[in-house]
Amino acid sequence: MQRSPIDQTSLTLSRFGYGTSRLFNAGTKRRRVRLLKCALDHGITHFDTAPYYGFGVSEQDLGVALVGVSNATIATKVGIYPPGRPSQSSAEVLFRKSGGKILPFLSRPSIDWTVARARKSLDQSLRHLRKDFVDLLLLHEAEVHLLATDEWCHWLESERSRVSAFGIACASDRVLPFLSGNHPLAKIIQCSDSVDRREADVVLRAGRPLQITFGYLGGPRSEPSEAPEQLLAAALRRNATGCVLVSTSREDRIGLLAAIAEQDQVQNAHRQVALLAATLP
Repeated sequence: MQRSPIDQTSLTLSRFGYGTSRLFNAGTKRRRVRLLKCALDHGITHFDTAPYYGFGVSEQDLGVALVGVSNATIATKVGIYPPGRPSQSSAEVLFRKSGGKILPFLSRPSIDWTVARARKSLDQSLRHLRKDFVDLLLLHEAEVHLLATDEWCHWLESERSRVSAFGIACASDRVLPFLSGNHPLAKIIQCSDSVDRREADVVLRAGRPLQITFGYLGGPRSEPSEAPEQLLAAALRRNATGCVLVSTSREDRIGLLAAIAEQDQVQNAHRQVALLAATLP
C-alpha cells in the first residue's frame, strides 16, 4: 500500500491506517490479533490506539501483533483514561463494559489533563505496546482552555527519545481554537471528517493540509445507502496527502481497503500523467 509523508513531520504513514477503537468488540484475543496481522498482510502499517480503547486491551493486542515488525508506525494518546486498573484482563473489560450499561460509573472514562498523569500513561502504553518509543503521541479530545500549554510543550519536547512527534486527536468542532492561535501542540491534527459534511474543512480553511482523518464509516451520512467502498474511495480523495483511519472487525473489509488504496494510487498516477501532458508544447 502506498505511504504518504505527513506534513510538518518526518513520519510516513500508510494511506489507510487501522483504528483500534472498536477492536475489543471483535471477539477473542486470538481473533483480535489476527485482525491486526491481517491489516499488516494487506499493507496497512499505521495503527492508531489509546489507553481508553478496550480499557488498555487494544494496546496490549497491538503489542502482541507487532512483535518483530519493523515497518509499522503507532499512534497512542493521553488525556482520556480507562476506569479501573491500567492493565486489565479481557474478562475485567467485558464486566466493566457490560455492567456500565446499568451502573455507568463502571465504564466511565477518567479525564485528566495533568502532565504527571500523561507521563505515567506513556510509561504504561509503552509497556503494553512492547516498545521503547511511539511514533505519535496525541492529546485525546483536547480542549485549549484545559491545557497548561507551556508545561505540556516542555514535557513533550523532553520525551523526544520516546515520542517521535506529537499533536491532537479530536472531533473537528474542537480543532478551531488550536488553529486560530497556531497552537504549538497542534503540529499534527487528527480529526473527524465525513464525505458529505466535510467537517475537516476547518483545517483546510486555515491553510493546513489534512494529515490524519477518521469517521467516514459509521458516522451520520446524507447517503446512508452509499456502499462502503464508495465512501472509502471518496475519503482518500478528501484526504489526498495523509492517512485515513478505519476501524473494522471484518477481515474482508481489510482486503477491500487494500484494493481501494491500490485503485486510488493508479488513478493518481493517471492524473499526474494527464497534468504533465497538459504542460507539454
